[in-house]
Amino acid sequence: MAPPSVPRTGAIAGGEAPAARPHRPRPEKKKRAPRGARRGGRALPFLIGGIAVLAVASTSGGVYAALTTEKADPAGADSPQEAAPPNVRPGDPVNVATGGQVAPLRRVVPPDVLAVGGGSIPAAKINRIAKLGRVGDVAAVAGGAVQLQGRQVNALAVDPSAFRSWTPPATAKKTDLWAALAGNQFVVSPAAAQQLQLNRGYQYPVVARTMPKLIMGGSGPLGLPGIDMLVSRKSGEDMGLVPNVAVLVNAPGVDPAKVVKAVRKVLGPGTSVLNLHEGKYQTPADGGRPGSYLDLYKQAARSCRGLSWTVLAAIGQVESDHGRNAGRSSAGALGPMQFLPSTWKAYGVDGDGDGKADITNPYDAIPGAAKYLCANGAGRGGQQLYRAVWQYNHADWYVQKVLNLARAYSARYE
Repeated sequence: MAPPSVPRTGAIAGGEAPAARPHRPRPEKKKRAPRGARRGGRALPFLIGGIAVLAVASTSGGVYAALTTEKADPAGADSPQEAAPPNVRPGDPVNVATGGQVAPLRRVVPPDVLAVGGGSIPAAKINRIAKLGRVGDVAAVAGGAVQLQGRQVNALAVDPSAFRSWTPPATAKKTDLWAALAGNQFVVSPAAAQQLQLNRGYQYPVVARTMPKLIMGGSGPLGLPGIDMLVSRKSGEDMGLVPNVAVLVNAPGVDPAKVVKAVRKVLGPGTSVLNLHEGKYQTPADGGRPGSYLDLYKQAARSCRGLSWTVLAAIGQVESDHGRNAGRSSAGALGPMQFLPSTWKAYGVDGDGDGKADITNPYDAIPGAAKYLCANGAGRGGQQLYRAVWQYNHADWYVQKVLNLARAYSARYE
């Protein structure tokens, strides 16, 4: 069975009553693609056939089902105004990075499902996906196949402040990478950088409906099969990338195969819907790291003999709803496992090997919680486990809540 994502509050039969549903980030707002640009009275190369909507193969070897192309607008023709993305009202604030500025990374959102349309996915359908039961986060982005160094490359146009959370942690934490993207440079996967012989700081022509010359801002694993290039939303609009052509879905606590089925039902034929937990989509660039909170709990528990991952999952649910409410508490605790900074100094773990034990990074915080529980005897079970959880939060109601949730996790997943 495909590995499920992490459960969320109230998602387990026999567990706690459902908590209030957290606010979902709005899918990124896209403007309509510009009409085909001309140079010297002739259309640029991709104008005739239209922008390919995420090509069948890419430089990294990721493969999609055959997809259609979106036709270019005839020069001088009028197009209907694009519908506003779901959950976005006129006047709502939007999170847009400008002038090379990028918002700090606050959490990691492992994508469970990637859907790629044969054209723009209607806003109404994106909204329906966001409302599916137990879907946590949804991100809709523009994209298309462009030419770079004479090769066809699948590119997404994103808001770096919002999209960085969807990439592998090592990439998400590269603030300089996202600042470069916010400054309208482009970012590529390591495979593309090597195969196309790209060098950071150098300018390259990118062939789409227009042919801008963009600077390479850096590279890092993107974690999405077949996607080898990111550009800013402004660059994507200028190049005529297809708005809302791809949708990323995070659904904690649900078998990804079920999410795929539900998303496919919403989108209908002509859309490729991928379960990102399938082995064929796990690339060496991922470094073998866990791709979801559930995977993190299981991996961290192995560091403490006798400790069940279900206890870590229960604590993660109670403390932050698996990273959804990871800000500073009234007591001063931080991160997905809500450590006090003083406790973190003694038990913090560099789980992702980047040389820093980061209290806000789940790849560090979850193994840190396992270390803390283990030091208090959690691996021995029984009363020792009770005391260890009590050390985490000095309240009997808290211990009982965690242990009841742990039993519910065990019943559901084991």
